[in-house]
Amino acid sequence: MDDTRQTDFIREAVADDLRQGRFESPVITRFPPEPNGYLHIGHAKAICIDFGVAVDFDGQTNLRFDDTNPIAENQEYVDAIKQDIRWLGFNWTRECYASDYFDQLYEWAVDLIRKGLAYVDDQTVDQIRQGRGTLTSPGTESPFRDRLVEENLDLFARMKAGEFTEGDRVLRAKIDMASPNLNLRDPTMYRIRHVTHHRTGDTWCIYPTYDWAHGQGDSIERVTHSLCDIGFEIHRPLYEWFISNLGIFPSRQIEFARGNIDYTVLSKRRLIELVESDRVSGWDDPRMPTLRGLRRRGYTPTAILKFWKEAGIAKRVNNIEFAKLENVLREDLNHRSLRVMAVLDPIKVVITNYAEDQVEMMDAINNPEDPDAGIRQVPFSRELYIERSDFLEDPPKKFFRLSPDREVRLRYAYWIRCTDVIKDEHGKVQELHCTYDPQTRGGNAPPDGRKVKGTLHWVSIPHAIDAEVRLYDHLFTLEDPTNSSDPTDNWLESLNPDSLKIVQGAKLEPVLTQAQPDVSYQFERIGYFCVDNKDSKPAALVFNRTVGLRDTWAKIRRQGG
Repeated sequence: MDDTRQTDFIREAVADDLRQGRFESPVITRFPPEPNGYLHIGHAKAICIDFGVAVDFDGQTNLRFDDTNPIAENQEYVDAIKQDIRWLGFNWTRECYASDYFDQLYEWAVDLIRKGLAYVDDQTVDQIRQGRGTLTSPGTESPFRDRLVEENLDLFARMKAGEFTEGDRVLRAKIDMASPNLNLRDPTMYRIRHVTHHRTGDTWCIYPTYDWAHGQGDSIERVTHSLCDIGFEIHRPLYEWFISNLGIFPSRQIEFARGNIDYTVLSKRRLIELVESDRVSGWDDPRMPTLRGLRRRGYTPTAILKFWKEAGIAKRVNNIEFAKLENVLREDLNHRSLRVMAVLDPIKVVITNYAEDQVEMMDAINNPEDPDAGIRQVPFSRELYIERSDFLEDPPKKFFRLSPDREVRLRYAYWIRCTDVIKDEHGKVQELHCTYDPQTRGGNAPPDGRKVKGTLHWVSIPHAIDAEVRLYDHLFTLEDPTNSSDPTDNWLESLNPDSLKIVQGAKLEPVLTQAQPDVSYQFERIGYFCVDNKDSKPAALVFNRTVGLRDTWAKIRRQGG
């Protein structure tokens, strides 16, 4: 085992268990998603912990789907979850399902009934909820709590046989209706659901609750360390009560705090609302925090994993700046991205002293951070596109880009000087006429020692390819979109109207006709982009902005809006 591995309170607890010989088996962890939606970046933290701890202790991780609610679960989500985990770079030792254990869970429930520790309750859901009490008052015992064992066994078997309708009866554990922990006030173990299960079909019409299936699934798989969200800390006494009263393998539950990221929502309920209300295009919308959305936007597994590693593991919920994720992402993309030139808002430049039929191939560096990335050939001609914002007819003092009678450097090419400005009848600049200095090829300084401060990117007009470019930004304008202190909770009012801007007719250098999904490109002086893996076609390219070259929201935050 590597002594230089990451350390935190979870790993310290695992190491202490191993020293004390608490478990004879190797370290086994599990990642237990419910297949009722897509994984998001918050799940990535749990994945990093579950798989990472096992790796550090030469153990294994099981992928166990918590498929106990057939109403919301289906195979589509199962497949998507497996794909996303593999995309992050992890693989599991065993693929398991809570439904694999339905027979065993039923037998164990019968065992608890025989021990007088479970009973069938005929109360409605609302009656059970009302009878549970509050944090300051004890619950009220069900009038069916003292049913004879034989009657409970008969009713439970008839529940399984499908004799009752949904809501008629549930099976509850008999623990303590006066417990200060509401989870121990006779929790529900089984409810009736006449719904077809995506794996077991119509074999079952009673389904275990999460609390009943979770710990027992851990025990069956001999999971040594069940690593959970801090929200399950209050469920741990129930987790241990079931294991103790069944006398089965004693898995240990350890909780860690979730990480909240500003300008983001990670609540599945809220994400569903965004999708179903068409405020986003789907679960893979590049503005969504889902792993599918992040991948489509151009985020890398390396950046996501490093972000959560740097965020650390804590026992208290910590709020993390989205800017930290973007900074980690920029660092990763800076090392891996191919540099290319693209013009999003083009204005035409005609180099009047350059031959009309001449084309030169300029050497361009693919990635200055990677000497092995090599160079590519970029065509240069008499007519070019530059960014409209790179020209001002009446520039301010510190504007160092192109303006009348001013000289600038074209990246990898020549120095040019603006000699004439052509406008339409409305006074809008249509094209610029410039001259070039042949002695400055490659952007080098001329022999006479002239200097320029501005360097512009460009694209040759005869060789340019058209593309749609989607400029994505934060989906919300507030750091805390849900604003939990606000009872009205009008979180959708903080949706950012500028979270997506679509640029039609962007001009790109021709090398991008070969662009592939999951490959990052730096559009020089603009940001990092990738091919949209869903909408882009060879004859109609679509690029998504992954992240800008710098944090444009830092200034907004300092200004308070």
